[in-house]
Formats: sequence, structure tokens, C-alpha cells
Amino acid sequence: MKTEIRSNWSHAILVCGKCGKKAKKRGLTFGKHDQTFRKALKAALGAKKGRKASLGLVEVPCLDICPKNGVVLVDSRTPGQWRIITPDADMDELARQLKGV
Repeated sequence: MKTEIRSNWSHAILVCGKCGKKAKKRGLTFGKHDQTFRKALKAALGAKKGRKASLGLVEVPCLDICPKNGVVLVDSRTPGQWRIITPDADMDELARQLKGV
């Protein structure tokens, strides 16, 4: 049995699942096509599924920040800097920042 598995991820982006669910309940949408935050970010990043993707987009249970009108995300390359993303954020610009930090 293997104890290690390779992946092509350069880094991981952690997205608060609870914030995403609350935003969806409140009717907040993100991106050009009025999607949930995770779907809009994945589309803007052009991220693929699984370990063969260039980066990982991982939904975590709760990051205990809970902004009223936004979603919290953490880039694994800069764990000391958490971001609160609001529905009016430019998803393409956010994707550029997350790809090239």
C-alpha cells in the first residue's frame, strides 16, 4: 500500500464552506454568471479536478470569521493573510492574484 501520493498542485486555496452556504442562503452570487463563490472561483482559475490540477481548491468546514456579506479564503502560500471576498469582487483579478503570488 502506498503511503505517499504525488500531485501537481503548486499550492492549495482553502475556502470556508460555512461562509459559502450562508452566502448562498442570503442570495449572494459571485462572478459573471451569478454562481456560488466556489464555482465562480474555480471557473475563473480554470482549475481542474483532483490531484492532477495545477492548484487545489479545498472547501473546509469553517474558518471562524463569518463575515456578513462575504466568503473567507486562505492561500497556502500566504497563511498569515486571510481574505474576505465580497460579491462585488472581480473574480478574474482575484484569480490572477491567486495564480501568481
